[in-house]
Amino acid sequence: MSFDRQNNKKEKTEELVEKLVHVNRVAKTVKGGRTMSFAAVVVVGDGKGRVGYGSGKAAEVPEAVVKATNEAKKNMVRIPLREGRTLHHDVSGRFGAGKVILRTAPAGTGVIAGGPMRAVFEALGVQDVVAKSLGSNNPYNLIKATMVALEAINSPRMVAAKRGKKVGDIVSRREYATGGKMEKEEA
Repeated sequence: MSFDRQNNKKEKTEELVEKLVHVNRVAKTVKGGRTMSFAAVVVVGDGKGRVGYGSGKAAEVPEAVVKATNEAKKNMVRIPLREGRTLHHDVSGRFGAGKVILRTAPAGTGVIAGGPMRAVFEALGVQDVVAKSLGSNNPYNLIKATMVALEAINSPRMVAAKRGKKVGDIVSRREYATGGKMEKEEA
């Protein structure tokens, strides 16, 4: 039985997408001079709606990346996606001075996003999205602002459950946005 559990853990770690977003050389001033170390930011996702981020600091870059990756794996969250390719609705997020705006996009648009946000979307498995970063271009704050925005997304199923209605009642209101054509919501 324990053998099967180990295999499952190995399979889950193999299918994760890891993106190194930023490496920064930092210095600590001590009595004898400066001690150099490296800080790394990593985004990890499964490409199917789960994503997490982490940061790590160590004397060497590979060690910092390993620490950041382990933290990112611990902090993974599930984000609901429409048709497995885009967001359910437009949303904005803010963390510190980093502000982001995320918009849904029709099929074939691709990922239109800058730097750290692109890494988050690729790890998440989003194929069509338009995103804009406003304010700070600090990768730490941009990733955190993007995660704040993504965590604010509600799927029609979640909204229906909160309101005590059926999913069809919520989705039918999308008709005006699609030019009269009804979109079929996947469960």
